[in-house]
Amino acid sequence: MARSRSGSPSASSSDSDRRRKPSRRRESPAKGDGEDGRDRGDVGGEKRGKSAADRESSPSGREEGKKGGRDRGRDARSKGGRGDSRDKGGGANSADWRSGRRDLRDAVGGDRQPETRKPLAAGKAGGAYVPPFKLAQMMAEQADKTGAEYQRMTWDALKKSINGLVNKVNASNVKHILPELFSENMIRGRGLFARSVMKSQMASPHFSSVFAALVAVVNTKFPELGELVLKRIILQFRRAFKRNDKPVCVAATKFLAHLINQQVVHELIALELLTVLLSTPTNDSVEVGIEFVKECGYTLHELTPQGLHGIFERFRGILHEGEIDKRVQFMIENLFAIRKAGFEGKKGVPSELDLVEEEDQIVHELSLDDELQAEATLDIFKVDPEYEESERKYAEIKKEILGESSSDEDGDDDSGSDSEEESEDEAQAVATQAKKQTIQDQTETNLVNLRRTIYLTIMSSLDFEEAGHKLMKIHLQPGQEVEICTMLTECCSQERTYLRYYGLLAQRFCFIDKMYAQLFDEVFMKQYSTIHRLETNKLRNVAKFFAHLLATDGVSWTCLAYLQLTEEATTSSSRIFIKILFQELSEALGLRKLNVRLIDASMAEYFQGIMPRDTPKNVRFAINFFTSIGLGGLTDDLREHLKNMPKMIASAKAAAESDSDSDSDSDSSSSSSSSSSSSSSDSDSSSSSSSSSSSSDSKPKKKKRRK
Repeated sequence: MARSRSGSPSASSSDSDRRRKPSRRRESPAKGDGEDGRDRGDVGGEKRGKSAADRESSPSGREEGKKGGRDRGRDARSKGGRGDSRDKGGGANSADWRSGRRDLRDAVGGDRQPETRKPLAAGKAGGAYVPPFKLAQMMAEQADKTGAEYQRMTWDALKKSINGLVNKVNASNVKHILPELFSENMIRGRGLFARSVMKSQMASPHFSSVFAALVAVVNTKFPELGELVLKRIILQFRRAFKRNDKPVCVAATKFLAHLINQQVVHELIALELLTVLLSTPTNDSVEVGIEFVKECGYTLHELTPQGLHGIFERFRGILHEGEIDKRVQFMIENLFAIRKAGFEGKKGVPSELDLVEEEDQIVHELSLDDELQAEATLDIFKVDPEYEESERKYAEIKKEILGESSSDEDGDDDSGSDSEEESEDEAQAVATQAKKQTIQDQTETNLVNLRRTIYLTIMSSLDFEEAGHKLMKIHLQPGQEVEICTMLTECCSQERTYLRYYGLLAQRFCFIDKMYAQLFDEVFMKQYSTIHRLETNKLRNVAKFFAHLLATDGVSWTCLAYLQLTEEATTSSSRIFIKILFQELSEALGLRKLNVRLIDASMAEYFQGIMPRDTPKNVRFAINFFTSIGLGGLTDDLREHLKNMPKMIASAKAAAESDSDSDSDSDSSSSSSSSSSSSSSDSDSSSSSSSSSSSSDSKPKKKKRRK
């Protein structure tokens, strides 16, 4: 047959080989399923025969035998099914087989009724997730408000609420989270609160200070909650320390340190904990102790300085022993540096988390050696037979804490209308008072912002014209114009060298409005009165700045009236200021024009201080000053005045003497008249006395004659 199909024997043999190869491939699985299967069956039979007696010898053996038989039956059926599928694969046979199997499945399950799906039983985690709106709807549909199912729903809602509030707390919103937290039943959910706080702190130890502040505030209202959290933290540290669980130890000690800072627990527990960690020092225990001291070292230094000193001495001893790694030794040295710096950056409680007043703090005294109970049953739901009574009591506590009043809930319509009218009247009164009341900024925030705007405008402008255009656009309140003059002077003084940019800008403002000229006059007076406070460079810039304004007539020369050029009225700083001022004026105007300005008779009263003419001493001081700074040409008039001063003094003295002589003549005439009257009285008295004496002398003579 091979030769009849092909013309050559070789072609027939090759064709027969090609036709024979696929048949071998098809026969090989059959052989495996046949002969090899029989071989495996014989071997398995021998093994089953050997072990049959053993299985029959015991009841368990018989059960294992039955189980093995069932397993073998399932294996055989599965193998038979796969073999049939391979044998029946392809064509109509395959389609018939699939349809027959489908009919069999329909016949078996046709009469079976669909089972109703039962709800999931509530387990430890609360069962299946129920959306909040669905949970609220289910709670509203419950007729029995004290039943176990309703209590279970409220328990789940309480747990979700507490977990949500604790998870979203941070330093900025802790004050807003606390009222929401107190609105939940914290007495019923105290175990949930403690568990949630510890779990959140373990997940993010960096926020331990925030959680400690939260616990501190809750502790002031519910001390049993703060004590429960402390007990669980201490027990957690004990377990972690025994198991050598370093991350848990670090987190627990960090939380405990911040609770010590908040004065929730007594500071003695910190010394106990450090003693335990450093009694048998290892790398991990010393590292945990270092982190603990960093967190609460500042508080321990304030409360127990001697105890902290003993702890640091123990650290010093560990460092000298040298039995720990170099890395930990460097950490100890760094801790000593932090202590020397006063625990910079770790100073107790941050200001935004200092929420508890000192008189409201409740400090718990617990020890590491105390027998503590975690009270884990508080985390599990239990049916409360007095549920309504407990809720009512907590509602009263909540009103007391949050300051709510129950009187607002019970009110008549009349009282409501009256209260509305009163509230409207109060609102109107407040509105009218607000309109009348003016707010004054005592912090000068607006003034600082204005100065910043002026400074940035001056510094960012390309030239003085652009700066003047921008500064004129700034909206200034009445009385704030002086800030532009002050900032121009200050900016000019801060430069390394004087820039004409500031002088030209100030000149532009003085030409725009005369008000700025008066303001610069006031600034000149203030600068000169405080000139001794300026450095030499600032003093030079300010003098050149005002010299430019005087030379361009931006400021009136009447401001020179503030200068007093005398030895007593000047200091070294003021003399330097006057020197630079007049030297710049001489360079800008020239010595002749400057001299003409100074000898102007109409302005003489304003130059009496800078060109004194009162005493020779002051005149000589002014002449010597201007001569020493190279401006002796300004002193010609003063020199003439100084030459004529003796004549003027003599004439003044003569005039004074003449005045005194006239006064003396009038005095002498009056004295002569008084003397003449006195002489006449003397003569009268003398004549009377002489007559009396003559009469007395004549009488004895007569007597002698009679004798």
